Amino acid sequence: MKISFSIKIYIIALVLRLIPVLLTVNLGIGLDDMFQYDMLARSLASGNGFRWYAQEDLKLLEPYIDFDLSSASGYDPENGIYTSFRAPLYPAFLALIYSLSGLDFSRFFAARIAQVVLLGAPLAPLTYLVAIRFFSFPRSATERIARLSAWMVACYPILLVYPLGLGTENLFFILLLVSFLFLLKTVETPSALNYLLAGFFLALTALTRSVVIPFVCFVFIYLLYLHRIKAASALFAFVLIVVPWVVRNSLLHQKLTGIETSLGYNLYLGYHPEGNGSFVFGPSLDLLTIMDDAERDSVGTQKALEFIRAEPERLIPLAVNRLGFFFGLEKRVLMYFYSNNILGFIPTPLLFLISAILLLPFVFLSIFAVAGFASLERSPQKILLGLLFFAYILPHVLILSEDRFHLALIPFFALLGANANDLIRGGSFRKMHSARSLTLVSTAIFLLLFNWAIELNRDADKIAAILGPNGNRTHFPY
Repeated sequence: MKISFSIKIYIIALVLRLIPVLLTVNLGIGLDDMFQYDMLARSLASGNGFRWYAQEDLKLLEPYIDFDLSSASGYDPENGIYTSFRAPLYPAFLALIYSLSGLDFSRFFAARIAQVVLLGAPLAPLTYLVAIRFFSFPRSATERIARLSAWMVACYPILLVYPLGLGTENLFFILLLVSFLFLLKTVETPSALNYLLAGFFLALTALTRSVVIPFVCFVFIYLLYLHRIKAASALFAFVLIVVPWVVRNSLLHQKLTGIETSLGYNLYLGYHPEGNGSFVFGPSLDLLTIMDDAERDSVGTQKALEFIRAEPERLIPLAVNRLGFFFGLEKRVLMYFYSNNILGFIPTPLLFLISAILLLPFVFLSIFAVAGFASLERSPQKILLGLLFFAYILPHVLILSEDRFHLALIPFFALLGANANDLIRGGSFRKMHSARSLTLVSTAIFLLLFNWAIELNRDADKIAAILGPNGNRTHFPY
């Protein structure tokens, strides 16, 4: 029996992702975002609802944060406090795994295995399916491009180790890709079923990370433009899935509340005078002492507005910084793991090799993606992809940005990069571009290279310390 390419690439992606998980069976988690998701998942798995920071969890954080329990109405020391700070779907996913694995230390390994099997490895065959529907080239060319894009995602270094982290991105990546697949299906076949499924998966994506909502708004407007009233079924499905959680949060805070209440916190970090538009460790602890989510959200928003009024001249430089951070090199994971001696000492030549393996794929992929996007003829598929890029990047430019945020776009960069590679190999790249188009592509590539040069210069001291004899004990925060 002939095995389809989708199954083959899934198996390859699965094996590659299982290797780091099996090598880190006894790896725990840090007191960061992973700790918060774990708290929520344990509470859900125990039947206590969407709560966090029970007394036992607070004890672990006492050396670092002095929590203000006076503002936390309804605080239960045994079960914690109800929260709306995080979107619910990823903690619910973890809770499902915990309900099967139990709540002892082995739950981390179980969660990582589940993330590899259900979330990480499927990205490769899904990228293949998206590429097949995205391109309208002759069948052989489309197949060739789709397979190469799937291989890129299957072997992309950072995506191989991402299931090690208990982070919402693991679920967000695959839901965003599935949503885009059904959006392509609505363009190809605007049936009620396809629209319902597109709205359903967009809702699940928003319940994982609400940063996708601007894209949802733009895409619904575009679908209504394309197919008029037919597209309303997508909006109906989206609202049907999202509204119950919005109602829950609104009842919790006695006022209209969205999917999550982290915007004020992120604005505070994004505009803090000591910040540069990205995550800053010191100020990141300032608002965590406030246990009431609505109050934290309000205080963070007010403080951010004060920062902006005090120094309005920072607005544009911060936005430029954030755009640069979004397209930054993917070195944060390596710097954290190595500097905190999790990997042990690595000789400098080997460390350079590992760095190249981790960093260069994004460099080449993003450069080829620029060329691949410029090569596309105008079509509904290209417009959908353009809306995704614009509407996903924009909130990060305006609020807070890190290099890890671009990982959600890697499958889309992969299909564009594979397209550019196919055109260059076929010798038709220059023929498809005017002088003006080639100038725009060259300018975009130059800006990417310039951004990476600035980044390496900015982090030169840290890089030098890590390359030193005690680089594995420099203890840089994540």
